[in-house]
Amino acid sequence: MKLKQLISLGLITATSVTVTILAAPPAQAMHIMEGFLPVTWAIFWWILFLPFFWLGLRSLNQITKDYPELKLLLALAGAFTFVLSALKIPSVTGSSSHPTGTGLGAVLFSPLIMTVLGSFVLLFQALLLAHGGLTTLGANAFSMAVVGPIVAYGLYGLVLQVSGRQTVALFLAAAVANLITYVVTSLQLALAFPAPEGGILSSFIKFAGIFAITQIPLAISEGLLTVLVWNWLVTYSQEQLQVLQQIKPKSL
Repeated sequence: MKLKQLISLGLITATSVTVTILAAPPAQAMHIMEGFLPVTWAIFWWILFLPFFWLGLRSLNQITKDYPELKLLLALAGAFTFVLSALKIPSVTGSSSHPTGTGLGAVLFSPLIMTVLGSFVLLFQALLLAHGGLTTLGANAFSMAVVGPIVAYGLYGLVLQVSGRQTVALFLAAAVANLITYVVTSLQLALAFPAPEGGILSSFIKFAGIFAITQIPLAISEGLLTVLVWNWLVTYSQEQLQVLQQIKPKSL
């Protein structure tokens, strides 16, 4: 990256983060709010999430040790996720709708590395912005930082192989990763709070239907923004992208 481009991107990111922090209303949920899930379900999602986080830490440690020149791109992926996921719209009681920003990092690096970045984003937002919480961090991280990146990475590779169009593959990866995050969140809420009539399925349809009103346009917007950032990287970060292309199979 050239120095001028780094400075411009850094200023944009810093300004966005500052505005997000100052504009954030207090105590609204980031996905699922603190204390909203029953203890048994909160523990269950923590147990599912932790193995992915541990594997991601190993991958992240290895890539930063072997390729320190990629640290700036890692920071960019984390900042992109932080800014987008902090722009929330109140939705189902105890939750919220917002972009996730995980598709870019998953495609650039790997789902496991994005699990770590996304988890730290969720932790910082819980502590600094009162979005979400610590007891529900396992559930929120599993939906946004585990399932979302895995789907984004797999879909990107599939669409790219079938169509050969990178921008289409990237758009779909980012948009669908956003949507699948809320499918999982709807399932988490439905499992914890089944409807008196119709049970888990009825509750899932209700939660997913409410999320869809705001999440579909947000997913489309996130896909377009991700493509714009990718084009910026292709223009100014060819060397780093070439390094990533060579090492990506090792960082899964």
